[in-house]
Amino acid sequence: MNRPKPVYLVDFSCYLPPSHLKVSVKKIMSHVRVIREQGMWAKTGEHDYLMDFVEKILERSGLGQETYIPEGLHCLPLEQTMTGSRKETTDVILGAVDNVLRNTGVSPSDIGILVVNSSTFNPTPSLATIIVNKYKLRDNIKSLNLGGMGCSAGVIAIDVAKSLLQVHRNTYALVVSTENITQNLYLGNNKSMLVTNCLFRVGGAAVLLSNMSRDRKRAKYKLVHTVRVHTGSDDRSYGCATQEDDEDGLVGVSLSKDLPMVAARTLKINIATLGPLVLPIREKLRFFVTFVRKKFFDPKIKHYMPDFKLAFEHFCIHAGGRALIDELEKNLHLSPLHVEASRMTLHRFGNTSSSSIWYELAYTEAKGRMKKGDRIWQIALGSGFKCNSSVWVALRNVKPSANNPWEDCLHKYPVEIDI
Repeated sequence: MNRPKPVYLVDFSCYLPPSHLKVSVKKIMSHVRVIREQGMWAKTGEHDYLMDFVEKILERSGLGQETYIPEGLHCLPLEQTMTGSRKETTDVILGAVDNVLRNTGVSPSDIGILVVNSSTFNPTPSLATIIVNKYKLRDNIKSLNLGGMGCSAGVIAIDVAKSLLQVHRNTYALVVSTENITQNLYLGNNKSMLVTNCLFRVGGAAVLLSNMSRDRKRAKYKLVHTVRVHTGSDDRSYGCATQEDDEDGLVGVSLSKDLPMVAARTLKINIATLGPLVLPIREKLRFFVTFVRKKFFDPKIKHYMPDFKLAFEHFCIHAGGRALIDELEKNLHLSPLHVEASRMTLHRFGNTSSSSIWYELAYTEAKGRMKKGDRIWQIALGSGFKCNSSVWVALRNVKPSANNPWEDCLHKYPVEIDI
């Protein structure tokens, strides 16, 4: 009776924006030049070094030529209005929720828990309330709206839903992860704030969870572990990714030089917590022996990095950028195949923030690689600084659901990415 209730992932859906929202690097640079000529983005001199900087970041980012930006940013002049922002986010979250409800046949009235996360766009009424109103969810719905929690908030939302499913019996939990691009385009001259313009794109995901035993037969996955690490008590962690005003009073997200060091340290803590839960005994012993030798006999010995390939068949690493994927591939001793889903997601959809790990899982399903018993590690990093992990196990040979976001372009992937 005291055993935690199993949490099943019945299905999930990732939003596929309409084709007219696609942009190439060439189109983005052409757009930027027009914006600057119209005076919406201050020029910095005869030789505009910021244009060169933006173009260089775009070319080296790992993003492809068919990512998506919202409609308001296609317009000239730009439409960075509350109306445009609402339209972007509403299209994304309702598109994803419509599809997951259609694929599962679950009635909105059967949903007892709703968790929505969006870091920088939190209007009134809340995004959760928009979903409640649209689908006429019941009056006693347990709804939460998570804001300001960065790219790792998708795993946080899953963890929150898991906790609520331990308390409320025989119900479904709907988790929706998204981010808004329209209002967060930075039009200043601070280089550290311009980086986010080059990486973030439109995207979102809806995930349907259940704690009912009857759903086990049709569910795709079972949730095994969630591990959350928050190092915000440290000043460098707290300030490494901050939304603030620049020197001209323009709002943007500033990335500090401490970010790589902070990310590595937070990831290390997360791995140290997760390892004992998932690694085979042999790897635990190797880690313990190396730890003892280093602490008591030879401090120069390198820390032993356990082989997580023995614990997981699939890795969904947050597609935050090429450098992040490169670093995790190197430090975790992963093969190119293990990070293929992350690289292809970054190439096809860009950094969609907290929903990127779901596009990666959808890619693995579309490729037909998910077999019964396979274990999946979703790992996401975000401002604060946070590193969060969720571990799933496949309950069957998983086939892609209808309207998988990769179905129109799967024949093109994987692609070679030239940097």
